[in-house]
This record gives sequence, structure tokens and C-alpha cells, in this order.
Amino acid sequence: MIRLLQVEVVYPGGFTGLHSTTIHFRRGEFAVLLGASGAGKSTLLRCLNLLNKPTSGTVEVSGLGLLVDRGSTQRHRRRTGMVFQQHQLIGRHSALQNVLLGRIGYHSTIRSLFPLPRADRTFALECLERVGLLDKALERVDQLSGGQQQRVGIARALAQRPRLVLADEPVASLDPASAEKILELLRRVCKQDGITAILSLHQVELAQSYADRIIGLSHGAVVFDGAPQDLTPVYLAELYDQAPRPPGSTADLANPTRTSFNLIAAKEPL
Repeated sequence: MIRLLQVEVVYPGGFTGLHSTTIHFRRGEFAVLLGASGAGKSTLLRCLNLLNKPTSGTVEVSGLGLLVDRGSTQRHRRRTGMVFQQHQLIGRHSALQNVLLGRIGYHSTIRSLFPLPRADRTFALECLERVGLLDKALERVDQLSGGQQQRVGIARALAQRPRLVLADEPVASLDPASAEKILELLRRVCKQDGITAILSLHQVELAQSYADRIIGLSHGAVVFDGAPQDLTPVYLAELYDQAPRPPGSTADLANPTRTSFNLIAAKEPL
């Protein structure tokens, strides 16, 4: 569905946020990027819609090919929903108005200055109903709880009719009970619609409970890629060991299977 091909991100000043990575995400899977703060999860996630532009390497999307120009990037972003840690909602606007922002990308700049068509409003209400907030449609979102605001954020993403949903630490600011409800909801709607979902998390228990696949990162490199039940204490120790690596060391040295996985993923069809 979407593939990173030898993508590397080096920030100004020379810090490497993501070492050369080749990885393929398949249609309909619910994948979690797991690791400590600063491990490279957000950098990898934001490369998937080019909010972080790779220093080297390419991003390939089924149906669009390589994202090498403005047109293909815009089409990809239009069908990619984003869910943020701090919700990124307009507090003074209603839940419905916030969800309608998910439809803006389907209209010209001038058209978006006017009330959107009735069909868009109807669909936005359907999205709110799917996340259990139809009765809150006309309430200001700054009057809603944190969990409710995150559900509005999910509804906004669904309003894009996405093929891909990216969620950057979507439950980090929520209490444990609300976090589980949000992940359960997000997984359910993505599975129902066949949407590929890629989330960044730092809570191991949540990743193992909800992910189809876990990609573990440490020091900007992938050190684990597999099923939740295969995430052994040995891998966990590496994921959360943030001591500086010796010069020249790589994730592939820590986990030799990564080399063969990269070769397989590079050849695998989208």
C-alpha cells in the first residue's frame, strides 16, 4: 500500500532522525511504531505523508507511484487522515464544523470559503455517529472531554474517506481507560473500512493488545518488525535502551533479520 525505500532523514546540525530504512505497509493492516521518546517514531510517521521530507530515499504509494512531485503528494495527503496527540481541533467551533475540515481538501480554495455542500454535512454527521458523538455535533469541542475530542479527531480523519490513517501518539494525553477506548474505536473503524492505520505509541501493553504488527525503533533505526507475540524481552531491552550507540553500529547488527526483511520488502508488490 505504501513503502519507504531507503529513506533517511538528517536534520539541520547533522542529527540523524531516521537511518536508511526500507519498509512496506500493507493494505488494511493496523501497525504500531513502538519505542522510547526520541527513537524516531514521529520522524518515520511524518515521512509517510512527506510532512518530513526525506534527505534521501523515496516514498511509493499504490496507485500513485513515487511521490516525487506536488501533484502526487497532494493526492496522497488528500486520502491520508491524521490523528494527533493534542487533537489539533478549533476549540470555538462545533464538533461538526471540525469534522467538516476533513472535506476541505476535496474543494477549491475559493469554494472552501463558503458553506460546504449538504452531502458533505450529511457525511460529516455520519462520521460523528460512527464515533458515538452524533449528539455532540453542535457542541463546541472545547466543552468536550479529552477522549471525546480525540473521537472528533478520528471522525475528521474519516471524513476524508482515507485509504491511510496516521496517528502520532494519539492516546498519550489520555487516561488508561480512555486510551483503550480510543484504540479500540480506531482499530474497529479502520478494519471495517479496510483502511491501513499506522500509529506511534510508547506503551508496550497497548501496542501488544491492538497491533497486527509492531515496528520497534531505537536511535532512528528499525530494530524489530513482527507480530506482537514475537516482541520478546530481548527486543524490548533494545527498544528502551537509549544509550548512545558506538560509531558505525546499526540496527541490522543488533537484529540480522532486518537485512533480509528489507530485501524482501523492497521486492514485494504494493
